[in-house]
Amino acid sequence: MITLLLLSACTNSQPQNTKNLCDIFREKEDWYEYTQNSYATWGVPTHVQMAIMHQESRFVADAQPPRPRVLGFIPWFRNSSAYGYPQAQDSTWDWYLDEAGSWSADRDDFEDASDFVSWYCTVSHKKLGISKWDTANQYLAYHEGHTGYKRKSYLKKPWLIKISKKVDKQARIYNQQLKGCKEELESSGWFFW
Repeated sequence: MITLLLLSACTNSQPQNTKNLCDIFREKEDWYEYTQNSYATWGVPTHVQMAIMHQESRFVADAQPPRPRVLGFIPWFRNSSAYGYPQAQDSTWDWYLDEAGSWSADRDDFEDASDFVSWYCTVSHKKLGISKWDTANQYLAYHEGHTGYKRKSYLKKPWLIKISKKVDKQARIYNQQLKGCKEELESSGWFFW
């Protein structure tokens, strides 16, 4: 039982180097396979999936928004139901489960989170015409929701536009890194179709 708990803790621990995609996939051997499976299902590139999750949770399985404090020290209710690797809100996660997910999918399971991010980007592509390779606009739609993106709510949020550019830059870096280690990942026996 203790061994199982320790293995579970190791599986859900944050990668040591979140800035290097090759290092992430070397450390978290199944993650490359999961992102490739999501790519095969939805057509959203691995580097786009990973850049969005990097921004949202820094790959912390049980990430949640901080609790506000009343009188500076009393923990209060969180302002958002966002949770897990994708920081998906309860209502959006429920939508995903109804439309595409497995009834047993969890936001703190990386495989499910990868599938969710790819599914959401695919919906953004269908509803809003955003290319699955356009990380900046995919992130804006991810953050603002489809209605908010249509209304261009992000134009009133210069800080969010700045973050979307940062996410796009991270995706480009991840893409370059992946080009350098893809052959290694696929030939090492870590990746199976």
